[in-house]
Amino acid sequence: MWLQRRIQFEARPRGFHLVTAEVTKALPELNQVSVGLLHLMIQHTSASLALNEDASADVRRDFETWFDQAVPECAPYWTHTLEGPDDMPAHIKAALLGPSLTLPISNGSLALGTWQGIYLCEHRDRGGSRSLVATIWGDAAE
Repeated sequence: MWLQRRIQFEARPRGFHLVTAEVTKALPELNQVSVGLLHLMIQHTSASLALNEDASADVRRDFETWFDQAVPECAPYWTHTLEGPDDMPAHIKAALLGPSLTLPISNGSLALGTWQGIYLCEHRDRGGSRSLVATIWGDAAE
């Protein structure tokens, strides 16, 4: 079984946003896969995807705090500044975290760990809506 679909997310403020439920809701065909993979790729260079803690919002806030300190705005060494002070840091953060995730599917569900969730990592103050390409491939459930 192969399926590919675009998932559109509404604009979100800068931060790390838990989107596992939105992704699975947009892909009802997951329940038709006995064993397979879900590949997610964000089609933007100033946002990223990550898999991490889904129980405590403090973890997402701490991610944001660390990334903002590690990759500061208005640093004197940035030369790509035409799109605002958050743009070049957003590109760096997105490159560090990456544009994609590949997740296992088992018996019709994502086979995530107990405390794992999918993050949409918005690195711009006003990044706008974001698009993912979701590709499912695997064996159909019988």
